Amino acid sequence: MEIRSFKEVVLKYKTVFFDAYGVLKNHRGLIPGIDKTFEHLDKHNIDYYIVTNDASRSPELLANVYRRKGLTCIDAEKIVSSGMLARDWLYMKIKSGRVAYLGTDESAHYIESTGLKTMPISQLDLDDIDDIRALVFLDDEGFDWNNDINKAVNLLRKKNIPTIVANTDLNYPVSRTDVAVAVGGISDLVERTLGKYFIRFGKPDAQMFMYGYEKACLRQYVHPDEMLMVGDTLFTDIIGGNKFGMDTVLVLSGNTLPENAEMRISYTGIIPTYICESILT
Repeated sequence: MEIRSFKEVVLKYKTVFFDAYGVLKNHRGLIPGIDKTFEHLDKHNIDYYIVTNDASRSPELLANVYRRKGLTCIDAEKIVSSGMLARDWLYMKIKSGRVAYLGTDESAHYIESTGLKTMPISQLDLDDIDDIRALVFLDDEGFDWNNDINKAVNLLRKKNIPTIVANTDLNYPVSRTDVAVAVGGISDLVERTLGKYFIRFGKPDAQMFMYGYEKACLRQYVHPDEMLMVGDTLFTDIIGGNKFGMDTVLVLSGNTLPENAEMRISYTGIIPTYICESILT
């Protein structure tokens, strides 16, 4: 297993897509020295975007987290969130009524920005659901897991409405070795319990990469083979980038641990173009 230098690899590309958790930040915050990587990209006129399954808050709030921590080159235009795809679907498909959701108040931005009325599952009365038009899974926080997941199950038993999952991640790292269940994992539980099929947005689906690609092309035309996807997870970042026709970098600073990387690549058959310790330069 050859470990390459990200500083050298990235110079071959015009545009880079970065995953967030495990690549730019971890459970402690931004990875120390990450600002040097972006200085390197700016110096060589390489464009970049954060392509994330994080629908916990608006692109503006996501960008503000980076800026408050000193990464001032990141603004809302640099964010491509799975919540943005869910927002666009709701805008096109749901014209009236209330949309119930599992998540935080901040995550409800993706529904509110369409002009629709929101209803957190925690406040939903199951005897008053005639005008509920959809259910959206946005974040793993902001609700009581026991009561409100059960309430979501019973809402979908009583009313046949579309269910949108705005974050397909099954888990996310909370320490160097441990993970927590993400909203994608919660939605899998509800989906399987009910025997229904939900509408999902986020990596590894091609729609997520097309959304980012079109956004990047507004700044400069770029062919997929001139782009690089950088992530820490084979099943979302790497396979998604591979399917879209981009080169990919698997970094060993997040979900995929150095001691397990070669084995995981071998048994999954998901092969990154490069493997790097991290994106630090």
